[in-house]
Amino acid sequence: MTSIAQRPRVASSDGEAILNALPNPVLLVAPDGRIVDANMAAESFFEMSKQFLQREPLKQLIPFGSPLLALIDQVRDSGAPVNEFRVDLGTPRIGRDRQVDLHVAPLTERPAHVVVMIQERTIADKMDRQLTHRSAARSVIALAAMLAHEIKNPLSGIRGAAQLLEQGATPDDRMLTRLICDEADRIVTLVDRMEVFGDERPIRREPVNIHAVLDHVKRLAQSGFARNVRFTVDYDPSLPPVLGDRDQLVQIFLNLVKNAAEAVSDLGEEGEIQFTTAFRPGLRLSLPGKKTRVSLPLEFCVKDNGPGVAEDLLPNLFDPFVTTKQTGSGLGLALVAKIVGDHGGIVECESQPRKTNFRILLPMFDSGPVHRQGDDAAASGIPPRTARHPA
Repeated sequence: MTSIAQRPRVASSDGEAILNALPNPVLLVAPDGRIVDANMAAESFFEMSKQFLQREPLKQLIPFGSPLLALIDQVRDSGAPVNEFRVDLGTPRIGRDRQVDLHVAPLTERPAHVVVMIQERTIADKMDRQLTHRSAARSVIALAAMLAHEIKNPLSGIRGAAQLLEQGATPDDRMLTRLICDEADRIVTLVDRMEVFGDERPIRREPVNIHAVLDHVKRLAQSGFARNVRFTVDYDPSLPPVLGDRDQLVQIFLNLVKNAAEAVSDLGEEGEIQFTTAFRPGLRLSLPGKKTRVSLPLEFCVKDNGPGVAEDLLPNLFDPFVTTKQTGSGLGLALVAKIVGDHGGIVECESQPRKTNFRILLPMFDSGPVHRQGDDAAASGIPPRTARHPA
């Protein structure tokens, strides 16, 4: 099924073509509150076609008592544009957390008609959180280095002493010495996992076909922990390669798929994991120490229809030791955030019941002639179309 944003629509005029080219949703609201016109970004934002938007009054599409309605009345009364920042337009249909900036202005050519432009804050806010995640990862790096030096060496001595005691111990005491060895091994394993965060060597970068990576991860999952989960894919075969480390990219998506598989484990045959890829031009990120902004046009998503992430965990989901699993260490998503950050990208999560989406934005490989992943679609098993299909 093709999304609303992907459906081609022929513009009837240059003005409509310009309006549809804007990345921000734009609405034209009549005096009676009906939506007279909307661009394609508005269709995508509200997840409704223009024809359906025109059938509904604006108040039916936004939360009850939303400040947007008061802003529209204010613009009509004053005849001057107004702005409002950090307004939540979230609804069960489009998502609960949709923080936006609102720009409302009168349309002089049509009395009492008002133009509303919506600018989502989620990208900017999530980029800020990425910097926080990276700071948290640096803290884990320092902690891992300290643990490796200060804990692993004494633990080896404790384990060796327990093994010596075990040789002359009674059967009951051997249970205690074995417990000491097992717990020492468990702590060493945890420290070894944390030492991954201390690896600051530059990553090996090369052009990587992300669809081949996703197909490889899918095969691994289906042969193991996600054997009973249905996978679907919605690939854009025209994507250029990613500039990165293939093994680390596999690790990123393997961690995300494992989390998704655990989330849908109670759904039985209804459990579903979806991979999507898309090209999103226009997103650029300013990084410390760089004079030019980095473009992150490549979007890769891992979606599942599980129960979702608790709302209170979302802001800190990629911090170390944050987990809802009884046996989890809370390092899997922190490792994902570190590897994505090392690749110059960002990772974010949007979640509500039956609809959780982990989105990764990465730079593309653009040195020399552009290689299109669609050229080797047949070799990698990638379908030569963007329509959703079962995998």
